Amino acid sequence: MTTSPDRLRIAVQKSGRLSEASLGLLRRAGLAFRASRDHLFLYGENLPIDVLLVRDDDIPGLLVEGSCELGIVGRNVLVEQRLAGGGSAAPEELLPLGFGGCRLSIAIPQSGPVAQASDLDGLRIATSYPALLADWLAREGLAAEVVVLNGSVEIAPRLGKAEAICDLVSSGVTLAANQLRELVPVFHSEAVLALSPLEQTAAKAAQIERLRSRIAGALSGDGARLIMLQAPRTALSEIRRLLPSRDQPSVLSLDGRPDDIAVQALCSSALDWQHLEELKRLGAHGLMVLNVERMLA
Repeated sequence: MTTSPDRLRIAVQKSGRLSEASLGLLRRAGLAFRASRDHLFLYGENLPIDVLLVRDDDIPGLLVEGSCELGIVGRNVLVEQRLAGGGSAAPEELLPLGFGGCRLSIAIPQSGPVAQASDLDGLRIATSYPALLADWLAREGLAAEVVVLNGSVEIAPRLGKAEAICDLVSSGVTLAANQLRELVPVFHSEAVLALSPLEQTAAKAAQIERLRSRIAGALSGDGARLIMLQAPRTALSEIRRLLPSRDQPSVLSLDGRPDDIAVQALCSSALDWQHLEELKRLGAHGLMVLNVERMLA
């Protein structure tokens, strides 16, 4: 399929830990899609924005060559390919997305002789992220040998290919199952919205900013609560102190009730029953707490 001059394309992982969350985020940003027969292409029905479902490792390359203007990809993949590119044009991180969190860490056998990072000097470390590992080793002044493996990195010590590994860790269950323990984190990652390094037309640049703003709004609404109440005006300072507000609450006068006010505040998910009970004790009534589906700054 050729790139349409008037439609934006965003590359998303077709399967794996980022896939479902990425598509869910785009839907929360107001996008609706129709899938192709092979389920590798999602046609935007309500906006001129289409989604390509691809391998996550392919996303930076698609952005560099201009096949897509945007991509949702792990920061680890983005930076690995940027470092491996040796200074050539690389995608730009537009926005961290707050999901897919993990860390690239060096792990060693549980019963091995390595006790600290300096003990890695002169050893072999197996990894699928050689550029990130080499960058960390250089910054730490360590001269370990980087052994590149594309899969099953965790079994490298048992196969005698390396004395340590450098791999993605989230829960640590896989390390424990292979009798490994985490020694030191090398890089912290999460899903990010990435932008092609190629210059965009004014129309596409406007579409990109529109989508970025929508995604930021969808993210800012996650976990947010809108609280509405009425209370005595004399209780306002205490109410402000109690509310875990993101910004200053809105305070409105009530017609015919000069001693009372109406308060609206956008709060974090830390708003709990104890807060409501304390507010009621101060004389607040008509308390309502509403989930915030989306916000636009």
